[in-house]
Amino acid sequence: MSPDTLHSPSSDALPQGRRPVYRRADLLKLLEPQSIAVVGASARAGSFGERTARNLAQFSGRLHLVNPRYDRIGDAPCHASVAALPEVPDLVVAATPMEACEDVVRDCVAAGVGALVLYAAGFAETGRPERVALQQRIVGMARQGGLRLLGPNCIGLTDYVRRAEISFVAIPRPQAPPTRPALCIVSQSGNLGFALAQSVEAGAQVSRVLTCGNSGDIDVADLVAALGEDPGCSAIALLFEGMADPSRLIEAAAIARRKGKPVVVHKLGTGEQGAQAAMSHTGSLAGSNEVYRAAFERAGMVLSESFEGLLELASFLAKAGRPRAPGVAVVSTSGGAAIMAADRAEAHGVSLPQPGPDAQAVLSARIPEFGSARNPCDVTAQVLNDPGSLQDCMEALLADPAYGALLLPNGFAYDVSTPRFHLLDELAARHGKVGCVVWTTQWLEGPGAREVENTERVAMFRSMDRCMAAIAAWHRQGARGEVEARAPARLSPPGARDAAARLLDQASGPVLTEREAKAVLAAYGIPVVQEILSENAEAAVSAAEAVGYPVVLKVESPALPHKTEAGVIRLNLPDAASVRDAFAEVMRNAHRAAPGEPINGVLVQPMVPPGIEMVVGARRDPLFGATVLVGLGGILVELMRDSVVALAPVGAGEARGMLGRLKGERLLSGFRNLPEVDRDMLAGIIQRVSELAADHADRIAEIDVNPVICAGSRQIAVDALIALSPAAPHG
Repeated sequence: MSPDTLHSPSSDALPQGRRPVYRRADLLKLLEPQSIAVVGASARAGSFGERTARNLAQFSGRLHLVNPRYDRIGDAPCHASVAALPEVPDLVVAATPMEACEDVVRDCVAAGVGALVLYAAGFAETGRPERVALQQRIVGMARQGGLRLLGPNCIGLTDYVRRAEISFVAIPRPQAPPTRPALCIVSQSGNLGFALAQSVEAGAQVSRVLTCGNSGDIDVADLVAALGEDPGCSAIALLFEGMADPSRLIEAAAIARRKGKPVVVHKLGTGEQGAQAAMSHTGSLAGSNEVYRAAFERAGMVLSESFEGLLELASFLAKAGRPRAPGVAVVSTSGGAAIMAADRAEAHGVSLPQPGPDAQAVLSARIPEFGSARNPCDVTAQVLNDPGSLQDCMEALLADPAYGALLLPNGFAYDVSTPRFHLLDELAARHGKVGCVVWTTQWLEGPGAREVENTERVAMFRSMDRCMAAIAAWHRQGARGEVEARAPARLSPPGARDAAARLLDQASGPVLTEREAKAVLAAYGIPVVQEILSENAEAAVSAAEAVGYPVVLKVESPALPHKTEAGVIRLNLPDAASVRDAFAEVMRNAHRAAPGEPINGVLVQPMVPPGIEMVVGARRDPLFGATVLVGLGGILVELMRDSVVALAPVGAGEARGMLGRLKGERLLSGFRNLPEVDRDMLAGIIQRVSELAADHADRIAEIDVNPVICAGSRQIAVDALIALSPAAPHG
């Protein structure tokens, strides 16, 4: 068994009933044991049992060794079984082969042990039915007996405060245990979890490392919930792969959030296999990674885009609190570092406003003329001769109400820098703000690095880009406020759900025609273009005269959901002759594209004037249920791939927030000669589509409203697709 293999979240393969997350009280014997027994303790150097006992040599509680082959191991007595111990241990650690684990579980349940850690691999992660059954059996036995089980296939856990280093790997150790609430690391990957823990060697303040292996019983959701209630935890850094019921993680994050504990997550496995079989543009854009992001957002979790930035972001949020102001001040002894800060701030949308009059007066008085008395502020190397000038400038900027954070790049690692970090910590605490040190030197653990990590109000970053990304995430989190515990107020008409259900019952096939789909949308108050179905060219001409030229012709056939690709659409037809010609042409193309398939006729619609084209859609995710999407639409929807996903239903505020996160959001403010888009109206369309998707999540697989043509308050859906779930009845 190699530590590199101890990370399979294989409980996904185990059918389990949904249960609420475990809380801190449920896991106290695991997290804060007063006594630990190592079953499989050994005198053989290098064995898992010997390594575990050696790691626990400094444990502040009582340690017992269990192995019937020994009377003593070193100076410690060794007992024949769990039943033979002088007390019932809070926690048992099983350093035994897979074949012995079932007996260990049985013995622990019989003795009334509170918690068990199973190292052994070879269970459900193998995919072998008999091993899956074995894991199910021991998990069922443990749960029935009130034994909380971590593993199997688990590296273990570490509590640096109590020196409970429960693992067989070489434990990274800090110079001293943390003396105040500190970061907690939760990881589905044991190897990567303890790799993150090595940050303590460089001074990072970490109190716990928890890994869960196969998550047979205890999983990451349980650990997050328990740590959320742990007074020794300042923030949770979560390395997450996936789980069968991620709604439990959302439940856990809500517990942590209510307790004021930031949860920062880095998601491994961001492939989009779920999007490959999608029928609509919505389906191809709303892949699994986007839906996880939406779920994290809904739960108030903060996403770390990189593994390398996970602990930095978690530490920063723990130290920062809520933003006091949206602006960031930069004070640098290097003009180049100041420019770098400005570049990355712009890339991440972080505001670097200029100082107010009081701060400006101090900067102008204290910075040499060859420096820069603005933000970013270049105080120059003259601070070596006049250290008080740096203090005055930082004090003035932190006192300025425009700034909630002050960033100090550190170009060189040398002893003279260390007092600056303590000064920044003191000033940040005085003004209730946060400091950031960006370690631009490549002497990554040079003088001063450990001191920054140990401060209470100054966060360490080893990348200017990650620093600005963290600040941007902090501001977004602050703007979101508290996650709404109640469902958003509905916008759709009272009878929309029943009316849409009747229309879905009458659907002619698994993919609704455009006309059928628009009728469903209209039931929810979504504006759709007028249309008339025509079975021949003369009827099409009459329809065109009724709706008014210029017109659009579209073939209606259940076999042709993607009409553009089939060549069965004609736009901007100005007169009767062009309608007759277009009718003949699109019908020929339809019979060529779908030979032998039913063709209902041609839809005649008025040509909608130009506007910004948007796509609004929905999709049922297999893990999270109904989701809603908005993005730039039209024929470039998949090329641009500018979209935002949220869990459905959404309220008005969340729908507007989705629009604000689009890369092309500025198009909505007026483009060329087009008026500014009424965002409240567009947000209303998003909200109504989300309610449709949530109301009929058991029946609707995908919704694609593309495009919605928007010009000011004139917003209208000109095409739509609704695909039913395979098991849903139709027709």
